[in-house]
Amino acid sequence: MTEIKNLEPFSDILHRAIERKGDKSFVLDMAGQTFSQDELAQIPDSMWLAAFTKQIFQSGFVWRVVEQKWPGFEEVFFNFDIEKMLMMSDDMWESKCKDERIIRNGKKVMTIKDNAQMIFEIATEHGSFGQFIANWPKHDIIGLWAFLKKHGSRLGGNTGPYALRRMGFDTFLISQDNEAYFRAYKHIDGGVSSKKSQQTMQQCFDIWQQQTGYAYQTLSRVLSFSVGDNFVGVVTDGS
Repeated sequence: MTEIKNLEPFSDILHRAIERKGDKSFVLDMAGQTFSQDELAQIPDSMWLAAFTKQIFQSGFVWRVVEQKWPGFEEVFFNFDIEKMLMMSDDMWESKCKDERIIRNGKKVMTIKDNAQMIFEIATEHGSFGQFIANWPKHDIIGLWAFLKKHGSRLGGNTGPYALRRMGFDTFLISQDNEAYFRAYKHIDGGVSSKKSQQTMQQCFDIWQQQTGYAYQTLSRVLSFSVGDNFVGVVTDGS
């Protein structure tokens, strides 16, 4: 692993975020909470499929509309019961793609089937999908992102990481503010989706985690509070 040169101490980043947002306790409270390994392991497989599906439909779309339609999704897809998803015939899937209770995007609808299959296979091997996620090593968060991209459907980019964050998994995110920070400090110069860039960012967050003991989510959000134009004290899902 390449040595990170001139990495800013996280205490300086936190200080800058406090100057922009308020006192320390307020800034850390804004960073939100994550689940423990035991809590993650107890999450039903259906909830993981629902989280992936919601994030996929919200990607590039109006979030408010997805939220308004979500009860319809739960009804049409049997609350995302994995076995029921896998038992449906092609004709049933075709019919559901046209159901007016949901957002009728056929390609996105079919990710439900594909991701149900992924979750089923992983759960069969590991006991549950939640158990698999709970046991994933924190020093390789980018490896989990890559796994979801490879084995899931439309879970690449920020979609998979955002869904993991939604479910309480402790992950950093590559928001626009965080990307701007890593570029400004010349820690990355290529695309943020490249393996080299992601390994560098993982290493930076690992070092900061060792310095502070903070969750990766806390580190990620505090970093985003310390840069860019987000002076207003409001946390967004993109931090």
